[in-house]
Amino acid sequence: MLCLGPVPLAVTLFTLAWTHSVEKIRWEEDWRIEGGLLQLVEARIAGSGAGMEPPADAQWRGGVWHYRPALPPQPALQLSRSRYAGDYTLCYDGHCQPFAHWLGAPPATAHSVRLAPCAAR
Repeated sequence: MLCLGPVPLAVTLFTLAWTHSVEKIRWEEDWRIEGGLLQLVEARIAGSGAGMEPPADAQWRGGVWHYRPALPPQPALQLSRSRYAGDYTLCYDGHCQPFAHWLGAPPATAHSVRLAPCAAR
């Protein structure tokens, strides 16, 4: 189970997506919950720009760069939200929704939301 802030979601595989606020290029990351941690499986980026170059081992397929980041499992992700930048999108089971679907619109001042495996209840 995945907790998006206070909202539990019955999901173990998901895609986190966003659009770079300056370059307007989409990023996607595929994650899975394994052993109570978040494991990054694959990432995709639809181009490159300032500070967002794909790594040297990335492969160009289907109009996007695909790569496997060397990131150890994470206990949580702390994601900044602001109404001045596009919202994150969470995709699972073939459906995608912006975070606002569960959390409401981002506030005027930036704040963060925690994305983590839900603690066993």
